Amino acid sequence: MLRYLIGIGIPFLGVIGMLPWVAAQDTYVLGVPFIYAWIFAWFGLTSVCLLVCWRCFDRHRYANEA
Repeated sequence: MLRYLIGIGIPFLGVIGMLPWVAAQDTYVLGVPFIYAWIFAWFGLTSVCLLVCWRCFDRHRYANEA
């Protein structure tokens, strides 16, 4: 259950859950509106969440096959 929270829940809350707050911001990040920078940042952050899930929960499954 924890791996689903890390792998799916955190990115979902980051992108969809925080969207009303992010859309209300009128700032720019490196010349890009904050909402686009936020969503683009979550591409990498989602990959980090999935990496944490793999390292903590699934890596041992594939270690014995090699």
